[in-house]
Amino acid sequence: MPSALVHEKLYTINDIYSLPDGKHTELIDGQIYNMAPPSTKHQRILSFLHLEIGNYIRANKETCEVFPAPFAVFLFADDSKYLEPDISVICYKNKLNAHGCNGAPDWIIEIVSPSV
Repeated sequence: MPSALVHEKLYTINDIYSLPDGKHTELIDGQIYNMAPPSTKHQRILSFLHLEIGNYIRANKETCEVFPAPFAVFLFADDSKYLEPDISVICYKNKLNAHGCNGAPDWIIEIVSPSV
């Protein structure tokens, strides 16, 4: 007896855009990954690093910009990978548009926290 094929739904960037504001998700190869809300410790680390990097960029008159999460990163033109790194530093303005960064940021920081 033949077995039934399971059809897995593949999600797109439009599915991400239809989620409620404030929903922290990533899209990787057609699958949506819901991210847990960050802890207070995680946010303290993110705030510290964001401020330090931003101050360094300003003090050295660099052209880079620093963006804390949530900030959209579209790794490929086909929108198959939508990520929200904790901190993204972009030095090439042509990567930026109203939706976020197209292509890999010049530097990202991902703060790893134990799950609760």
